[in-house]
Amino acid sequence: MSGSSSALALAARLRALTDDALIALLHARPVREGGIRDVFDLAEALLDPASVQAALTRLDRTSLAVLAAVVLLGQPDAGPIAGRVARPVAEVRPVLDRLAELALVAPLDGGVSVPEELAQVLRGWPALGLPSPEELIDAPPPAALEAVAGDDRIAADRAAGERAFAAVTSVGELVSALEREPARMLQRGGVALPDWRRMLTATGAKDDAQLEAVLELAQGAGLVSPADGAWRVTPEVDAWAGATRVGRWTALASGWLDRVPAELQEQLRARAGARWGDGLLEYLDWLYPAGGDWLPERTRSVVRSAELLGIVGASVPSTAGTALLAEGADAAAAAVAPLFPPDVRQVYIQHDLSIIAPGPLAADVDRRLRETAEVESVGLASSYRVTAASVTRALTTGATIDELRALLAEVSLTGIPQPLDYLLTETAARFGSLRVGALDPEPGGPEANAHSYVRADDAALVGQLVIDQTLGPLALRRAGEHRAVSRFDAETLYWALVDARYPAVFEDDAGAIRPVRRATARSLPVEAAADPAERIVARIRDAAADQPEESGAAWNARQLELAIRGKLQVTVVVRMPDGSEVPYLLEPAALAGGRLRARDRRADIERTLPLSHIVAVEPTATPSAG
Repeated sequence: MSGSSSALALAARLRALTDDALIALLHARPVREGGIRDVFDLAEALLDPASVQAALTRLDRTSLAVLAAVVLLGQPDAGPIAGRVARPVAEVRPVLDRLAELALVAPLDGGVSVPEELAQVLRGWPALGLPSPEELIDAPPPAALEAVAGDDRIAADRAAGERAFAAVTSVGELVSALEREPARMLQRGGVALPDWRRMLTATGAKDDAQLEAVLELAQGAGLVSPADGAWRVTPEVDAWAGATRVGRWTALASGWLDRVPAELQEQLRARAGARWGDGLLEYLDWLYPAGGDWLPERTRSVVRSAELLGIVGASVPSTAGTALLAEGADAAAAAVAPLFPPDVRQVYIQHDLSIIAPGPLAADVDRRLRETAEVESVGLASSYRVTAASVTRALTTGATIDELRALLAEVSLTGIPQPLDYLLTETAARFGSLRVGALDPEPGGPEANAHSYVRADDAALVGQLVIDQTLGPLALRRAGEHRAVSRFDAETLYWALVDARYPAVFEDDAGAIRPVRRATARSLPVEAAADPAERIVARIRDAAADQPEESGAAWNARQLELAIRGKLQVTVVVRMPDGSEVPYLLEPAALAGGRLRARDRRADIERTLPLSHIVAVEPTATPSAG
């Protein structure tokens, strides 16, 4: 059918769709909002060659072959199409249904048709280096898959174990970094540079692409998510961090597989026991011949994450990767378990206050040590260091110095060295010597305009704070022998003292010490933008409801306008004075003053008809695009 006839027919089908069906169509085939007032505008937007081409880039070979068969055969039904593409009718019918949902085919006279716009796009593919309609149907797939040899699989497993261990470690460090301080997101997109660098350092990622992959793995496992203008950990983190290392890897691998696009999952499963590499890309190029703009990058992203997890390496799926794709997460967990070194539960504490783990620490031991010591490196042999600040942090959470000694004695293979014992004793003695709190002073009093205070039994220590140049921005002023105040809030004062290595603690109104989390700058909550598809559908419905009494006349007028613009013949049904309805085959020429002027093709005369007497306008069936 002609382009104008295609638009008329599509507009009629769009008008009959429910809101949900229209929104689903616009999600699958997005269009620009501008200029779309009604279903006629939407039909023309969907039939625009650029829109048609964008839809075809997402179709696989089977769908494209069915479309090509319709173009070549005219207006066939499912039987002839199945014969032309050499597939059972039962396989062709669901493909036709999906193509109809995408507004790429339509039922017509007992068969199916494609819009002329689509046929022209397909016929023009060879000029773009893409397959012709005949090639879409007849071109054979690439060569058979290359099976993985035994030696290659052994090498892949050896490397996979190292990468899987490193991935679990990197995600764990990312989660720990975001627990301490969320990563601020910029309004224009991306993460604030200081936070991005902090995550790079924490995860040990070698470049931005690897950090992006680590962040994707964490998000896929439900461990982190963007909220309130920052990347933050989710409640699922505690359960994941407390699981075995194999359990943590399995959660990451399952999350990765769930995020693999549906169009790629089937192909990866088919290659569970074969090489990926160039063979995979070659096959995907054949399967999605017009997918050049989106498919390579999406495939590279999927493969990059798979390599990071040890699912594949050097184009060879590991045993664990094969099990994940072919059998599922439980089988993958059983396959990866032997590749991980066993956990250790004890460490060496050195006289320089460093702690060396001779192997990967059990999750619960690692978490307890992190509460008392600073992490210096993580991996197969992690290292930590006990500092006055780390001990103070542990005491601030409510732990006692005896409990810290008991923990270190329990995990140490070398006991507690004397320098560490001195550090614990000295830090405990100094703990709480500086106490920070919030103020709500009376106007005109000695602490007027102050919002926080710091107090100490040692008057000399308070004096030192007031003259310390590094604390100058706080504008501390003496408010008594044992007290100084600041116009800044209490948490700002507290963290400034901590960063300057003073033994400060935070106290509430009752004088009880309580832990403080460093505040993260947050963006104001932004209301989620409305769905463009929903906006378009709402506009279309509003336009149809503007004149409910004349909705039929308005619909007929829009069809006639499109027919005039396209010099299209239409069947116009007119109600006569006696109530009878007479169809005319007309070629509309003009519509003005509530009257239609058109050429009657059968009588070969010009007619002028009142628009109010026209009860229906239907596109005239013409030969298909075939």
